[in-house]
Amino acid sequence: MIYRLYEKILLRDLQKLPEQICFMITGQDMLDAPENIFRATEWSRELGIRSVMFHISTDAPASLERCLPRIRAISSIARLTLYYLDKKEVSGEGMDVTVAIGKSGREEIADCIRRMAKDGIDPEAVDEDLLESYLTYKYEPDLVIKTGGDHLTDFLIWQSVYSELFFLDVNWALLRKVDFLRALRDFQSRARRFGR
Repeated sequence: MIYRLYEKILLRDLQKLPEQICFMITGQDMLDAPENIFRATEWSRELGIRSVMFHISTDAPASLERCLPRIRAISSIARLTLYYLDKKEVSGEGMDVTVAIGKSGREEIADCIRRMAKDGIDPEAVDEDLLESYLTYKYEPDLVIKTGGDHLTDFLIWQSVYSELFFLDVNWALLRKVDFLRALRDFQSRARRFGR
């Protein structure tokens, strides 16, 4: 009952929402609470957030195979792009949701450089815009949410340089809508400077 009241207060006070959000969770988080990925998508959609990304940090993506049905269920309420192993799946309609399992920002940048070299790009022609055009994830989150207090991964290392970071003090398995709303409230209280 108290959480419902607190949720209403938080919702009432939300004025400025991020357009793009990235949740960073671990493979163990996903195994412990696979249903939360759908819930967080629903909450984001209800609030009118434009797009959401979930990065699931793991060295063993195949260990999350049993979670794939829960992840794919997102396509019933949103447009899902799923990166799993070396595959990319797109399904559904609506708000953009990307799920990247076991991807690394360092790998992504190294891959950009390899593709530029393969395409014969003159090193003098390489600038920020060209590098960004080679990135796999064309996604610059306004807000990165990390649950459970662990450190961030290097995922979206280039794209999130100006993102606001929020470390939730609860584990992914215990995530409630009120925790998500707390992160959004914190976001709207910040003065974004984009590196200036």
